[in-house]
Amino acid sequence: MSDQPVIREGYAPFGDHQTWFRITGELSSGKVPLVIAHGGPGCTHDYVDSFRDLALNGRAVIHYDQIGNGKSTHLPDAPTDFWTIDLFLDELNNLTRHLGIDQRYNLLGQSWGGMMGSEHAVRQPSGLNALVLASSPSSMPVWVAEALRLRSALPQDVQDTLAHHEANGDYDHPDYKAASDVFYRHHVCRLPVWPDEVNRTFDALDADPTVYHAMNGPTEFHVIGSLKDWSVVERLHLIAVPTLVISGRYDEATEACVEPFVRLIPNSRQVVMENSAHMCHVEEREQTMAAVETFLADQD
Repeated sequence: MSDQPVIREGYAPFGDHQTWFRITGELSSGKVPLVIAHGGPGCTHDYVDSFRDLALNGRAVIHYDQIGNGKSTHLPDAPTDFWTIDLFLDELNNLTRHLGIDQRYNLLGQSWGGMMGSEHAVRQPSGLNALVLASSPSSMPVWVAEALRLRSALPQDVQDTLAHHEANGDYDHPDYKAASDVFYRHHVCRLPVWPDEVNRTFDALDADPTVYHAMNGPTEFHVIGSLKDWSVVERLHLIAVPTLVISGRYDEATEACVEPFVRLIPNSRQVVMENSAHMCHVEEREQTMAAVETFLADQD
């Protein structure tokens, strides 16, 4: 292990907006830097902060908040059709250029970040060295079907509460939030006490759900946003870089969600974290970092 890595924060101008980023470690270390794309859409970098551990091995790790979120420019009055996959792909390309790593970088996308990562990879950008898809769906219709299947296994009173408030459109009711939390504790993060960085992301999402509502919808179960029909399955054969597919045994990104990545990406490998749901990077932190670093080291 090296000494504690240096940390640098800044902003990348993106049109009229600003993308906040943080680099942990030295870009000149000799190892291919790793960019972390957070989920949501509409979350922040906080809940995937643990991936900074990879910098302890000498690899620069770049976190950023996607536009509309966290420390980047917020646009609560932007029209719904402003929020597109292409917007976030352009932002990612802009960031790698700004940092001078666009000729060689790795990308790790978690959940929605992996959806964006797969969209990035099928376009075969010349600088992409390796891809990690962490707890990501390959198809939103499959994701929703699997979420409803997992929900059907919850206690009946929880299912009834969810259905009752959904029928009234009352997604902010305390009882609805409590019932949703039962699902989250089963299939999002199974730790008895959630880390502060996870809570910070959920608090930020509650404070400004603009992007989440536009692209996803009001809840994990009711996807009516612009991503509702999204699928990358038929294009996965175009991904030309080594790819690690990682997920949790109890993940809302179920085996049905991730299986096409493993089957259709030509050079892929899969790791399932046996004691995790959707956040193996906090639920099985050391094991997840070891799996990711082993994969990335093979691609250096």
